Amino acid sequence: MSIRVLVADDQAMVRAGFGMIIGAQPDMEVVGEAADGVEAVALAHSTRPDVLLLDIRMPRMDGLEALRRLAGPGVAAPTRVIVVTTFDLDEYVYTALRNGACGFLLKDSGPVLLIEAIHAAVSGDALISPSITVRLLRHLNPPEPPGDATGLSPRELDVVRLVARGSTNAEIAASLYITVGTVKTHLASVHTKLNARNRVEVAAWAWRRRLVDDA
Repeated sequence: MSIRVLVADDQAMVRAGFGMIIGAQPDMEVVGEAADGVEAVALAHSTRPDVLLLDIRMPRMDGLEALRRLAGPGVAAPTRVIVVTTFDLDEYVYTALRNGACGFLLKDSGPVLLIEAIHAAVSGDALISPSITVRLLRHLNPPEPPGDATGLSPRELDVVRLVARGSTNAEIAASLYITVGTVKTHLASVHTKLNARNRVEVAAWAWRRRLVDDA
C-alpha cells in the first residue's frame, strides 16, 4: 500500500516540488495540499494521512500551532508530522520536538533525506536534518558521566555515534562497510537496550554520555 502524504506550505511552488518528489516514489502518493495551518489541520482530520509535511511560517495558523493540535501532548490519535522549513532556529526545533514532530528538515535538505524522513516517520522513527542535529543535541540535555553503555556492543556503539552525528542509515552503512539492513538491525537492538523510541532519543543519549566529541 502507498504511503499517503499531506503537504502543507504557503508557497505553491514548494508544494508542487514536494509533490513531484513524492509522486516519483513507487510507494508514496500525495493525498492533499494545504496553503495554511487552518487548512492543514482540517485536511489532516479528513484525509488521515500517514505523514504530514508541515511548514512553520504560514498564514492564519502557523505550523507549530497546527502541529500542537495534531500531534501535541494529549492528542488521542496523533498525526505523524515532519516539519520542513527554511528556518533552523533552535526555538523552532525544540518546540516542534516537544509538540510531537517526528522529523525536522530544512527545505534544502534534498529529496533523498526527505524520502528517508517519510519512511522513518511511518516506521515510528524520527529524523532531523544533519545540518542541525549536532548543534541541537549538544545543548538539548546536560551531560552525564560516561558510565555504563547499557550493554551495547562495540558495533552498536559505532552506529550510535554516527546517529548522534546526524548520519542517515545509508551514510552509516557506507561508513562502517555494512548493509543498510544491518544498520537497521543494529538500531532496533539499540532502541530496545536504551528503551529509546527513535533515533533522536538515541542521539540525545549519546551526547549526554559524552560518546561524541565536539569536532
